[in-house]
Amino acid sequence: MRSVREECTDRLLIFHRGHAEKILHDYARHFDGHRPHQGRDQLAPLDDPDVIPLPSTRIERRQAVARLVNEYRSAS
Repeated sequence: MRSVREECTDRLLIFHRGHAEKILHDYARHFDGHRPHQGRDQLAPLDDPDVIPLPSTRIERRQAVARLVNEYRSAS
């Protein structure tokens, strides 16, 4: 709860229930699929710990959660 409040809802003016549901859904997708976690050696919960990513020269940025969070991925 603390992460979603500090990183998401405390920074937004939420207009209605549908808006809140979309924002929270986007944040949960970001939190589980991309955001690094210290307890998992900087891996996201859905990352496979047995896969070692190769270094990339280009990085691609994608804005998520109503443009509050930036996600970075290797550009293909």
